[in-house]
Amino acid sequence: MHNLTMPVGREAILTCSVSNLGKYKVAWVRAEDQTILSLHTKVVTHNSRITVTHDNLQTWHLRIRQLKESDRGCYMCQVNTNIMKMQQGCLDVHVPPDIIYDDTSGDLSVSEGENATLWCRATGHPTPRITWRREDGHPIILRRGNRDAVKVDTYNGSNLYFWRLDRKQMGAYLCIASNDVPPAVSKRILLNVNFAPVIKVPNQLLGAPLNTDVMLECYVEAFPNTINYWVKNRGEMLLNGSKYTIREERSGYKVLMWLIIRSFATQDIGTYNCVSTNSLGKAEGTLRLYEIKVGPGGPQDNHISIVGGLAEPARGHRSRESEVFSSSPSLSSSNLLQLFLAACLVLTHR
Repeated sequence: MHNLTMPVGREAILTCSVSNLGKYKVAWVRAEDQTILSLHTKVVTHNSRITVTHDNLQTWHLRIRQLKESDRGCYMCQVNTNIMKMQQGCLDVHVPPDIIYDDTSGDLSVSEGENATLWCRATGHPTPRITWRREDGHPIILRRGNRDAVKVDTYNGSNLYFWRLDRKQMGAYLCIASNDVPPAVSKRILLNVNFAPVIKVPNQLLGAPLNTDVMLECYVEAFPNTINYWVKNRGEMLLNGSKYTIREERSGYKVLMWLIIRSFATQDIGTYNCVSTNSLGKAEGTLRLYEIKVGPGGPQDNHISIVGGLAEPARGHRSRESEVFSSSPSLSSSNLLQLFLAACLVLTHR
């Protein structure tokens, strides 16, 4: 007899060869508890999944259909001679992995800077291996005490530890259980990192000629999701309409805010604030908008003056020409130098 390894649900056939059987009979016995399964050609167990066949009383087969984990063990083929003759073969039943949902972490929300642990448990035979990946394909960021963070594509182990959580570690993680018995299984666990809004303003001082469309930008990072809005001169909230176009683009915990001012006019000069708030706090970004006076020759004209002091030209669109107005394509290097010197002069007098 030979040992046999089969996946659960399949049929296992244990084979025993007997020479010169004569008047004797062959029995199949489960070794673990000495349970008699068959006596010669008759099955005596009440297990309907077990049958016995033979080839001319020489080669005997014990067939176990629809294998279960409980069928794992050793089986004996016995001949009832005065001194019993026997052979033993062992059956190993492989079981694909299955995640134990009651003993695996669910979605988790943790404040930034705190520690967190994701854990995953699975059953199966052989014992499944647990591997972690990020659902988005980005590397997993891990820290150990005061050491620098390391990035790994996968992490092996039942527990995934995070020290001093950072917002970049937020995301969906996949716990994957495998043991070379298909199919592998996985569970998606969402890790949320909560933190108050933080606003970054790329250009805090902006300028543009009259009658252009001016675009203001703010970058927001926050979780949970924020309520975002714009105000002018610490007054009322600005609303979408013929004068203002307000847009947002969200990507995870990041939000890009735009305020487009149509047909920039003198009354639009002033201070604009982008405001972001969630349950953990509030943040503001400040942008000051000025007028650039352009000579009669247009933006290429060398006669440029600054009203109110200017750090850099704003990005926008000309209302009547629908052309992008920016510092690079519209102003020559000599114009930019004059613009910079004028700004320094204004700030010095202040």
